[in-house]
Amino acid sequence: MQDWAQYRKELTGRVMELGTLSPDTLKGYQLLSSAGSKEGVLDGKTRELISLAVAVTTRCDGCIAVHAESALKQGASRAEIADALGVAIAMNTGAAMVYSARVLDAIDR
Repeated sequence: MQDWAQYRKELTGRVMELGTLSPDTLKGYQLLSSAGSKEGVLDGKTRELISLAVAVTTRCDGCIAVHAESALKQGASRAEIADALGVAIAMNTGAAMVYSARVLDAIDR
């Protein structure tokens, strides 16, 4: 398994390096990221649980590293995180089923 704290540190360094090479890309990402992290109707813990589920479905290790830490800081329990991950697993299998149907449609046309 991975040392997530070390990975988060290394990832942050590489993202900053990319920001030096492409500052507008980093600024754009930061703008979107900050908009997505503002509390509105959903509280911070709920937003982090959603972020973890999305991180799993998009297979983003960096997202997992950042949002796992944030979810814990927001007070998410292991049980709540596991429940959110269960939703991610269900959505991934559901998406595979839907896209399998699309393949059948493509080969029948």
